[in-house]
Amino acid sequence: MTTRATRGPRRRTVVALAVILSVLVAFVVRLVDIQVVSADEHVSESLEHLGASSAIPGQRGSIVDASGTVLASSVMVYDAQLSPQVIMLVEEKDPKLPWAEASDKIAAITGQTGEEVRALVSNALAENPDSQYAPLKKGLNTEQYMALRDLGIGSYLSLKARETRVYPNGAVAGNILGFLDNSGEAQAGVEKLDDSCLAPVDGEETYRKGKDGVVIPGSERTVDAVNGGSVQLTINSDLNWYLQQMIAEEAQTQGAKGGTVTVVEVKTGKIRAAAEWPALDPNDLDASTPATRASQIFHRDFEPGSTFKAVTAAAAIEGGGLTPLSTVSASSREKFPNGAVVNDAFSHPAYNYTLAGGLIDSSNVALSKFGTMVSPEVRYDYLERFGVGDKTLDFPSEVGGILHPVKDWDNQSLYTTTFGQYFTVTAAQLAGAYQAIANGGEKIDLSLVESCTGADGTVTAPADPKHEQIIQEQTAAELTRMLENVAVQGGNAERIQVPGYRVTSKTGTAQVSDGNGGYKAGVYYTSMVGFAPVDDPQYVVVVTLDEPTKVVSSAATASAFQKAMTQVMKTYRVMPSSVPMDELLPKFG
Repeated sequence: MTTRATRGPRRRTVVALAVILSVLVAFVVRLVDIQVVSADEHVSESLEHLGASSAIPGQRGSIVDASGTVLASSVMVYDAQLSPQVIMLVEEKDPKLPWAEASDKIAAITGQTGEEVRALVSNALAENPDSQYAPLKKGLNTEQYMALRDLGIGSYLSLKARETRVYPNGAVAGNILGFLDNSGEAQAGVEKLDDSCLAPVDGEETYRKGKDGVVIPGSERTVDAVNGGSVQLTINSDLNWYLQQMIAEEAQTQGAKGGTVTVVEVKTGKIRAAAEWPALDPNDLDASTPATRASQIFHRDFEPGSTFKAVTAAAAIEGGGLTPLSTVSASSREKFPNGAVVNDAFSHPAYNYTLAGGLIDSSNVALSKFGTMVSPEVRYDYLERFGVGDKTLDFPSEVGGILHPVKDWDNQSLYTTTFGQYFTVTAAQLAGAYQAIANGGEKIDLSLVESCTGADGTVTAPADPKHEQIIQEQTAAELTRMLENVAVQGGNAERIQVPGYRVTSKTGTAQVSDGNGGYKAGVYYTSMVGFAPVDDPQYVVVVTLDEPTKVVSSAATASAFQKAMTQVMKTYRVMPSSVPMDELLPKFG
């Protein structure tokens, strides 16, 4: 039997044990929360108060041309600044190098005058007697940095390092190279196209500190930065330089807004030159406008005009059984049964044009009749095969051109599509189309990048370009023969001859949109395309001029085309033609 006297102490013992047990349970729960449930959060909090880290920047990779010439690289530069207040304090202590003398020595290194340097300091003090900051010069090189450091004036001169992007050849292929913004982010061109190769991976240095701020020994951890890789292009920078100078001169002579030259290697599809005017110098973005920074070779689409009559001929040969000697009767102006009216660029009576003659004289009426000997669906298919509507290599800001579906073709466009209107292409697409003709009907996707070489030396090549036989080899041979006759018998024959080489050519004169569904009066976007040598095609050359005013027809491009093709043959030491041209094709049947 339990007495009251014994029940009291026992009850107190039970209560005490329950309290102790509750405290222990709470402690265990809290311990589990700290060490297991919220461990990451608490570690982060501890590191926030006791740890520190600093980024180790990697260096962006370089861009080089086909022979290894550096076109873009990253270098370390230094921004110098002075502390006016400290300079005054040092002057009060009779320094070994007085400010008057030090400022002259600084100026001799930075390219300023002593008066300019002293004025920076005096002006800063005039605004604030306690000023500790006066910018001296930005972008100093390593040699200047070392010379300033050796002056021994580090108490009031500080030099902050930063990485900057430089383009040693200036505007050479500048629109292709692209540029970075102020934060180092790629904005255009190859810089953006291959940013995954070029961009570095920053490293990190972390450590922990005690309450007194001293780094705890053994707590340091370093993850090294990984520098960006090097991108090698297919571009020949020497050729590109020449073509840029040439097209700038030709465009200005013709009073054009701009001009381009594109060179493609026939057997590989590699772009060997992409020259433009106006040209972007990535070292000086302020000298350009947003409209001229993108590559017009990939960004500007236009109606190709007569250059695509060769594609109509291909469709007619394969889809309609025509030959270069097939004939139609064509006047300089005809009204077709559906009400459409087509005009030629020159007045002439009804000629019995051969297909070759229609190309030589660039007769819109003749090609309208040849082209409509096959269905619109067949012609649409051939436009697609030759690359209309598809980007060439997905270059930044590249457009794919416009190819309207057949259901949208009206009475007029049923015919205008036979001579290069009612669809658009870029200069790159035009080069790709003629690469296929020159290469026996095998179209190879264009390429601009040879490889990416990582910081560890690993070389990675892009996927092999697509090869597709889009027309028969015999068809390509017949087109080539007709295009050579255009070069020999056409209106620009004397102006485009390249001594020693058999050349093909075709011109295009495109009307320019007024932005309201119509065309600007008397304004054209002109082009000329061809390849050489005919007996062993090696290179395709495309020249364009944006709204020339001196000569408004495609003849405006003749001089530039001749100079470009001549230089390409010289640059690559292409053997002159050794097989004579076949007999001339007749223009009329």
